[in-house]
Amino acid sequence: MASAADTAPLAGAAAAGPGRRLAALAERAALPLALVVGWEAFARSGALPPALLPAPTAVLHALADWMLGIDETTQSYSGQWLGDALASLSRVLAGYAIAALSGVLIGVAIGWWRVVERTVEPTLQMLRPIPPVSWIPLAIIWFGIANKPAIFLVFLGAFFPILMNTIHGVRGVDRNLIRAGAMMGAGERQLLAGIVLPAALPSIFSGLRIAIGSAWMLTVTAEMVAVKSGLGYVLWDSYYFLRYDIVLAAMISIGLLGYLSDLGLKAVAAWALHWQRGTTVEGR
Repeated sequence: MASAADTAPLAGAAAAGPGRRLAALAERAALPLALVVGWEAFARSGALPPALLPAPTAVLHALADWMLGIDETTQSYSGQWLGDALASLSRVLAGYAIAALSGVLIGVAIGWWRVVERTVEPTLQMLRPIPPVSWIPLAIIWFGIANKPAIFLVFLGAFFPILMNTIHGVRGVDRNLIRAGAMMGAGERQLLAGIVLPAALPSIFSGLRIAIGSAWMLTVTAEMVAVKSGLGYVLWDSYYFLRYDIVLAAMISIGLLGYLSDLGLKAVAAWALHWQRGTTVEGR
């Protein structure tokens, strides 16, 4: 039977759990709260007119009205946030999915087969430095004013980070692991599926996380020019109508959705890379 002295450390650890979580939450919230407090103080100082720099309280009211339609005096954006957010999210997911699939497949092929590296990589490396926004005129000509040009631009912005990180991950696989697999009788397909891809996964997920941020940036850029819906369109439209509170609310919305997208990818990476727990700095 356990004594009181034996159970005391366990009780202390259990009590420390919520305390550690609260401390971690406070650490995450400290900088955002400091920025909001500083923004509120500067906005109320009169250094800039309120119309040019709305205070956080005004922006939050505009965001709440945009989301919930609480202000009956404004009709232009009231209650339309969900539709705008879903429009942007659908473009991000469509372009990102195409980029992820093609980037990983082509990256593995370039990293593994020398003939693919010699024939495909030089062309991709010439295309990579071209800014995705420079494709906007051609995207409009090819696809018109609709979802397709935005999806195309998201694909361009997300493809190259995934491609380059996948190539790096495949080329960084330890040769001894491949030799060991070959000695055990594994064929090329088994080597790729059982050794190369698992070993390259950390690098691939790094590319996927970089790419999701690029996907959101390119979606907003495309919506400002080539699409008539979404968060980027509302941001640009509210700028023309001098609704800078909505401009800032749109920026906050994009940032939050991008952050949540990254959190989702981080959770998937933690599940896929469970073997890293306790063995790497990432899994500490």
